[in-house]
Amino acid sequence: MPRAFAAITFTDSVKAAQTRYHSRDSNRGFELAEDTRSEMTEREAEFIAARDSFYMATVGENGWPYVQHRGGPAGFLKVLDANTLGFADFRGNVQYLSVGNLNANDKISIIMMDYPNRRRLKIWGRVRIVHELENPELIAALENPAYRARIERAMVITVEAWDWNCPQHITPRYTDADIEQLIAPLHAELKALQAKPLTSAPITTLGEGALELVISGIRQLTPQVRAFELRHPMGEDLPIVTAGSHLKVPVILKTGQASQRNYSIASNPARRDIYEIAVLRQDEGDGGSRFVHQHYQLGMTLHCGLPQNDFALSASDAPIILIAGGIGITPIKAMAQTLKAQGRAFHLHYAARSRRDMAYGDRLLRDLAGQMTSYFQDEGQVLDIAQVLKSASDTSPVYVCGPSGLISAVQDTATQLNMAAERIHFERFAAAAHGENSAFEVVLRRSQRIIPIAANQTVLAAVQAAGIDTLSDCGVGNCGTCAVKVLSGEVDHRDNALNQNEREHAGLMCICVSRAKSARLELDL
Repeated sequence: MPRAFAAITFTDSVKAAQTRYHSRDSNRGFELAEDTRSEMTEREAEFIAARDSFYMATVGENGWPYVQHRGGPAGFLKVLDANTLGFADFRGNVQYLSVGNLNANDKISIIMMDYPNRRRLKIWGRVRIVHELENPELIAALENPAYRARIERAMVITVEAWDWNCPQHITPRYTDADIEQLIAPLHAELKALQAKPLTSAPITTLGEGALELVISGIRQLTPQVRAFELRHPMGEDLPIVTAGSHLKVPVILKTGQASQRNYSIASNPARRDIYEIAVLRQDEGDGGSRFVHQHYQLGMTLHCGLPQNDFALSASDAPIILIAGGIGITPIKAMAQTLKAQGRAFHLHYAARSRRDMAYGDRLLRDLAGQMTSYFQDEGQVLDIAQVLKSASDTSPVYVCGPSGLISAVQDTATQLNMAAERIHFERFAAAAHGENSAFEVVLRRSQRIIPIAANQTVLAAVQAAGIDTLSDCGVGNCGTCAVKVLSGEVDHRDNALNQNEREHAGLMCICVSRAKSARLELDL
């Protein structure tokens, strides 16, 4: 069956225009679709219930269309059932243009807009005008007790078709309520800061790294993601970085312990004047990201580690597939900018919970038009990993960053499609989940120590807590800096850094994430 809207709008003259301008074949799919889109689903009902206005078009007896804007409290246009809408028609300027048109021609077209999330729903239907004397129960059902205005009649719309529109040219616009929601985390943070004792002096400098940087800009990208622009204190050029690089910045954890956290450099690598990092606030973590959000301020000096890159782009000439989930866009954004500047073929697939949670979304949609596809969970859009990988060329590298579940899904799908493992490049922001952990112990041969490792503790944390000096960097198994030689015992390897030869023949283990399968491991420490 055809889409209902196509049956209504694809008249003979419209089809002739499609043929003339060579779009007839692409539009024919709407006439062959299985989903007629004549009955509204829960998704459409939720969208309609959140709207406080819409545009409706009617046609007069002289053939002229008339478009009117209707507004009221959110949800004043009500979904009565899967095929019926209704709204109370309040007294207006008493010209009765729409009402008069509908008395002669009951056809109506409605467009509803969600500007912040760049969504648009179109509805075609037929209108029945109902007065209170005819059906007082219906009028009462459509009335909003909190909105005092004179109801003259009700309009009941029998829906014949609906369709969602492409968001490409919808400019995001925000109401006062939208802005309040967006800046609510800032208000909460300000309130918490104001509640602190006046003796708590702000932190002006932090860290012991070799690279001195000053926070020169702060932007709220999403309700939970904040970007920090970092510059040299004297305005000098910063060390050269490449796409995928990360920066080690100083933080103070919940425990009060000074530490460091790695954040991808999201700014264009071609720029030498700034580094930009974007930090997702995670209140349930150890406090690193929360500290950044609470204490990083304009003018603050950070002594950071020098940039490093454990997630570098390859020199492949094949088209490159980029996949980002949520905050995983930070290194992927820099990769897309580098590839575009180099004129190399690529396509970015970016999945987020919603448009509001899409960090750098507006910029990327503008700059990567035709080279980017976005997916929003709250709109029912799912990233089809299998289809993305199947559509890639036989030699295309794949770069993925985001939640562990996304990375694992890409790896598993690549295995099912018999793709070479070395074509899949990834970077995790947290150690991958591996089920329930067990306690064990490690023997440090050179230190002559035996250290118990609790189920909720890493080997790295335990040996450092015992005063054993050992190298480490990323903390999530990406870089291999913490790798040590295993002298005996069976290892549960959980890192992404070591290859098979390093694990089996060199006997190395990344103690930041890997654990023991045996009751005891003996390490060369």
